[in-house]
Amino acid sequence: MHPTITDDIIERAYSGDIYKEDAMTLLDANPFELFSLANDLRYDAVGDNVTYVTNRNIYLTNMCVGNCGFCAFKEKEGYILSTEEVLKEVEWANNSGAVEVCVQGGYIPQLTMDYYTELFDAIKSNYPAMNIHALSPMEVFYAAGMEKMPLEEAFSILKECGVGTLTGTSAEILADRVRKIICPTKLTRQQWIDTIEASHNAGLLTNSTIMYGHVETAEERLDHIFTIREIQQRTNGFTELIPMPFMPYNNKIGEEMMQSGKFMTTGIDDLRLHAISRIILHKHIDNIQAAWVKLGKKLAQVALFCGANDLGGTLMEDKITVASGGTNGEYTPAKELEWMIRQTGRTPKMRNALYEEI
Repeated sequence: MHPTITDDIIERAYSGDIYKEDAMTLLDANPFELFSLANDLRYDAVGDNVTYVTNRNIYLTNMCVGNCGFCAFKEKEGYILSTEEVLKEVEWANNSGAVEVCVQGGYIPQLTMDYYTELFDAIKSNYPAMNIHALSPMEVFYAAGMEKMPLEEAFSILKECGVGTLTGTSAEILADRVRKIICPTKLTRQQWIDTIEASHNAGLLTNSTIMYGHVETAEERLDHIFTIREIQQRTNGFTELIPMPFMPYNNKIGEEMMQSGKFMTTGIDDLRLHAISRIILHKHIDNIQAAWVKLGKKLAQVALFCGANDLGGTLMEDKITVASGGTNGEYTPAKELEWMIRQTGRTPKMRNALYEEI
């Protein structure tokens, strides 16, 4: 028997004061009661609009000095895009109607602060209207660390050079026990928090992410989301949360999982995570993304009834997900995203990274 969601928990959910004990209770509740509560809170926060962004991913390199056990994209010998090559990709994105380029890659000694500043200066000079959504906390932490540069100085420089928003990736699960298993050479939980807060303090807003469904416990998932809420209470610098189910193919962690009989997350797992994220973050972060490239288009539509209010971007390319066995494609045109949204009875709205309507 599933416990019933009590009125006092519902009251705390609406006021934005859910406790961890409440969240543990909600995870055991009837999933459809959980989804219904999350859907009601979604309507309370953002109404019936569902947003998306027209964007393009640009991968600066497929090399990385990290040893993350979940990565299938990294190569020992690969490419590094020049500024000229990146500008060609931005031109292609611009001509395709994108309002944002998401510029990312691994962290290697060749990708210095000078490399980044020259690159972003060039993009902004040639395409001043294009938002540059760029880099992860890990990439900035690494590049700034090579030069012994304070993080807030690094973020201020990046902002001056044209970066509009930072990605909130490299968070994975914010628990050091988990990080020692899946990404032992990446920044620690506290280093990630310090880096993301330095970005916010420098005026660079970010999204936030959680990559779940590997070696973490249910309690560690909740701790991660509550950590995101605590940071938001201090900085108000997050624009959204993007739950990302772990893709278990072609990587070490996934192979070990499958040998022990554990596979990908189920649809109920995914929907439950989106719902509990909405409930914990209500009154703190308004936007929960259902990433179609991870969930698939049909489950992403269902997630819109479980707390989500955004479908992410058109992408035009997602090499990282594909490398890990993603089968949902790399590009969905804006017209198709709008059609998907209308089929749910909601109103599509194109946005930028700051959730401003375009």
